[in-house]
Amino acid sequence: MSKRLHFENLPKIPIKLKKKNPLNQNLDDRTTSRFFETLNDYQESDVLNLNKNSKELEPTANKVWYPTNWKQHLCNIRIMRENFTAPVDTMGCDQCADSSASSTIFRFQTLVSLMLSSQTKDQLTYEVMQRLKEVDCSPESIVSLSDEGLGKLIYPVSFWKRKVQYLKKTSKIIIEKFNGDIPKNVKDLCSLPGVGPKMAHICMQIAWKEISGIGVDTHVHRISNRLKWVPAPTKTPEETRNVLEKWLPRELWGEINHLFVGFGQVICHSQRPKCSDCMNRNICPFAKSIYQF
Repeated sequence: MSKRLHFENLPKIPIKLKKKNPLNQNLDDRTTSRFFETLNDYQESDVLNLNKNSKELEPTANKVWYPTNWKQHLCNIRIMRENFTAPVDTMGCDQCADSSASSTIFRFQTLVSLMLSSQTKDQLTYEVMQRLKEVDCSPESIVSLSDEGLGKLIYPVSFWKRKVQYLKKTSKIIIEKFNGDIPKNVKDLCSLPGVGPKMAHICMQIAWKEISGIGVDTHVHRISNRLKWVPAPTKTPEETRNVLEKWLPRELWGEINHLFVGFGQVICHSQRPKCSDCMNRNICPFAKSIYQF
């Protein structure tokens, strides 16, 4: 699946570019700053010409709170994400499952990759999934492996010993309770050992092609708070999800996780974010509180 597929069939905010962006460049940490020097030539007020009279993406409910400049934040992040490839684009959980396998196995492998990805970098999750697929990576094969054997395959993902137990218990439940396929709703997915709301919502989107909610991980949680997409600071990703879903138009829910994760991996780091490289630097509350742009 190419990166472009993540942005197809999504609501578009009107964008007027002052000059053409050099799209589809792969950037690492050494070249990111150099590339974004070209974006400094843009004047954000000229780059983004939002139609203020448009009701296309306005919340429809009465008295719904929504953040200042949220449309422009989103436009800018979309533009930046189109100009670099982040780890999530090539090694994210939507890239880990065997696309040539049966739909049942594809869904199971998607769930496994999400379970492994908790507090683990995409690169490592992807590597581990390649090893698991060599031994089939089906519910039956996971159950048949010894704890030691499964541990050797998934090491060194974070909390690998705990995840061995989660994977084996979840695989057994899927075989015995769900006829060998993963559940098709968030409630049943969250009933599986080691599966939380973030994993469940992302799994619904990738495996079942259904948008059930916003997948909020540490990146989405951090960026939402920095941009003040929440009216007051939130303490957990789940709290952030509940707030976002109250005001963000539902047609945008499926875009946010992938968009923000890649942005967080390359620009909006948890430590030493590259605010000077960010097109939102003049309208980001976090950046303005630390730097003078």
